Amino acid sequence: MSTPGTRGRPSGLVIGSLVAISFGTVFVLVNSGGLPAPWPLVVRVAGLLVAALLLVGLFRVARRETPAPEREAAAFMDRRYWLVVALEAVALFGGLSVINNVLDRPEVAVAWVAVVVGVHFFGLAAVWRMPRYHWLGAVMTALGIAGFLVHALGGSAATVALVSGVGCGAALFATVALALRGATTPRPTA
Repeated sequence: MSTPGTRGRPSGLVIGSLVAISFGTVFVLVNSGGLPAPWPLVVRVAGLLVAALLLVGLFRVARRETPAPEREAAAFMDRRYWLVVALEAVALFGGLSVINNVLDRPEVAVAWVAVVVGVHFFGLAAVWRMPRYHWLGAVMTALGIAGFLVHALGGSAATVALVSGVGCGAALFATVALALRGATTPRPTA
């Protein structure tokens, strides 16, 4: 987090961006395979290109911008962080077990993943005092719910994966892009 009137890289920007770029890339690569040719290749190449551009931007910001003065914020060692992660793991794997083994609906698994990961960002936003995570959580949760709706309306597994999976990858990429832009923009003094 940056202090008003200062410029600099927010606390956690590098690690958070690397995690988001990695998971965004996985969301795009894994969930574009069911599309008709040539779209899997097009979407995957576009996703890899965006990830590469974001990495270049991240490394430029990390080299150019010094870390901004931090407010006291919880880090990875905070018990609240681990509680959020534990609840996410239980919801994720418990829900996937029900979806795959009880309901026999693997085509909506990615929608469930999107909902759970989206909801977990609300917890992280509170623990780390990062309001941007509320927006990311809302978008990813909405994309997960949209995937369930697509399925309920007769949409294919590939369409569910496109909406909930590739959509979440794009949301993670967009969040990194906004964070990088914010790290290089002077903040007005209060």
